[in-house]
Amino acid sequence: MVIMMSGLDYNLAPIELREQLSFTRVQVGALVERIRRERPGVLGCVLLSTCNRTELYLSCGKGAELQPGEVLCAAVGVPYAPFARAFVTRRGSDAARHLMEVSGGLQSQIWGEDQILSQVKGAIAIAREEGCADPVLETLFRNAVAAGKEIKTKVRLTGVATSAAARAVEVLEDRLGSLAGRRALVIGNGEMGRLSASLLREAGCTVTVTLRSYRHGETVVPAGCGVVPYDDRFAAMEGVDIVLSATTSPHYTVTAEQVRRLDRRPACVVDLAMPRDVDAAVGELPGVRLYNVDTLGAERHHGEIPAEATDILDDYMGRFYEWNNYRKCLPAIEDLKAAITERVLTYPEVEEDLDAGELVELAVGRAVDLLTGGLKEHITPEELERCVGKIRVHTAVKGREREGGHDRKRIPFPAIC
Repeated sequence: MVIMMSGLDYNLAPIELREQLSFTRVQVGALVERIRRERPGVLGCVLLSTCNRTELYLSCGKGAELQPGEVLCAAVGVPYAPFARAFVTRRGSDAARHLMEVSGGLQSQIWGEDQILSQVKGAIAIAREEGCADPVLETLFRNAVAAGKEIKTKVRLTGVATSAAARAVEVLEDRLGSLAGRRALVIGNGEMGRLSASLLREAGCTVTVTLRSYRHGETVVPAGCGVVPYDDRFAAMEGVDIVLSATTSPHYTVTAEQVRRLDRRPACVVDLAMPRDVDAAVGELPGVRLYNVDTLGAERHHGEIPAEATDILDDYMGRFYEWNNYRKCLPAIEDLKAAITERVLTYPEVEEDLDAGELVELAVGRAVDLLTGGLKEHITPEELERCVGKIRVHTAVKGREREGGHDRKRIPFPAIC
């Protein structure tokens, strides 16, 4: 079993490239199912797609020669060549460690961001729903999420904004001064849209949020915010100071032509979507400043990961590989049970008791499980197979001796393993 991943993120891939491989939840589900079904050797498949990164994780059978980035592009139906220099591929422990650092916000554009943990949980949940989360990726992602939670609760990573929405508010305050009394229109009422609206409201803005539909008791609108139908967003945009868009729309929610027709244009337009909601030409209009997730200017962290976070990562890496090693040992453990059972059943006192066979098998199975469970940090499949081999050789010798009329003193089990 081999774990591998390929990913592109803000470090090497500009937003123009990343948005071509950015996917909605429905699209992610369809892609992992297709890859798992169509790619020989792929046993598990998880796709993580956020504003700042797209990463494909695969668990494959031994000998599988795959480039996950190429696999993803082929599944989407786009050429790999434009992305080749932006994809970074990792295998084995490098891939596992990277995922755990991602989950803890240690690889984010905004150091220690909050949203990535739920996005990692969402990625494995989608794979699980599609039947693509094999035990290896299930356990890896479970440990990564647990590591991320512990890092966020025990390690102070930053004193600055921990989400793109919070960073946007900081930038707007730098640009416009106090936001008290400013008018803002937030397009989109998903998780990021609601967070943005709440933060702008806390900063003193009068906030209006667009809604595509309203279901009483189901639609959540941030406290203190007004609402307007999505189709009326341009009428609501007239005279506001700030427009912030955060939707999953495949099309622009704000175009340059529409903003150009406004009598009073917004001073700042913020695009937190991937792919982008706002036509880049909006930023070329007189008096309008356009920001997106790359141009918000989040301070990037270039120092070392804090020692406390490293200790947490090491702990969960150890847990994962302890589990993985024990999983690899399971076939050899079953062989060991069979070999010991076979050996014990040759003892004269057992052979003479016709009812002892099932009890021997049960006792051996329990004993081996207890023994190997207690030693799982130290055993390997190779060591177990050597032990099995020794037992079976001795059993064969014992059998030949008895057939020849010899019955030497029985050798205790510990002496032959």
